[in-house]
Amino acid sequence: MAILIKNQEQIDGIRKSSKLAAATLQYAGGLVKPGVKTEDIDRSIEKFMRDHGAIPATLGYKGYPKSSCISINDVICHGIPGPYELKEGDILNIDVTTILNGYYGDTSAMFTVGAVSEYAKKLIHVTKECLDIGIAQCFPGNQLGNIGFEINRHAVANGYSVVYEFCGHGVGVKFHEEPEVSHIAAKNSGPVLKKGMTFTIEPMINAGKARAKIDRKDGWTARTIDGKLSAQFEHTVLLTDTGVEVLTQLP
Repeated sequence: MAILIKNQEQIDGIRKSSKLAAATLQYAGGLVKPGVKTEDIDRSIEKFMRDHGAIPATLGYKGYPKSSCISINDVICHGIPGPYELKEGDILNIDVTTILNGYYGDTSAMFTVGAVSEYAKKLIHVTKECLDIGIAQCFPGNQLGNIGFEINRHAVANGYSVVYEFCGHGVGVKFHEEPEVSHIAAKNSGPVLKKGMTFTIEPMINAGKARAKIDRKDGWTARTIDGKLSAQFEHTVLLTDTGVEVLTQLP
């Protein structure tokens, strides 16, 4: 399948949905504190989206049962909100995707519960740097693979590993479109970036080994194979004439 180049009407719709996704994520982050159940955060996320005229893209997607993904500590991604109560020292990723007027916006970020270890703080900091480094590679004429090449180089230089079993993806008119955005790639590989492309960059960085294991009971929750921490940040980006617009960045 070809990479869809968005027209102005589509870009406007994706931009609005992305801004709502960012506002939803910011709202959800304000709910993070010790003793709060992740399923209560999820319910609040769904209500916030619906109150603003949107619906959650994850709810019912391939059977996924909730309106967000909340991934705690050694969970890499696709953590299903439930009765777990957040506790001091936890780190968590909240991942939200809005559908507003048929257009998608997708974003995630890390949050901390009370005081967390320096070990966890460094992982989160480097993971955010990896996202920013990937975004810096987004300009017309560059090749897609350089996003993953630079992300992996930075992660490895800091003693971490990059999850290769999950990737970023085109987004906007559908939840998942072409291209796949690998966070590990060969230099100067992949398609040439062009104005009008929209996709996510969402590096998942592990403190230990890069592999993931999927929970057999729920079929979704992806954990590190060694029980070590994982972190992730995600933005939806738009390629412009001169570079990139981060659609899920709040002003």
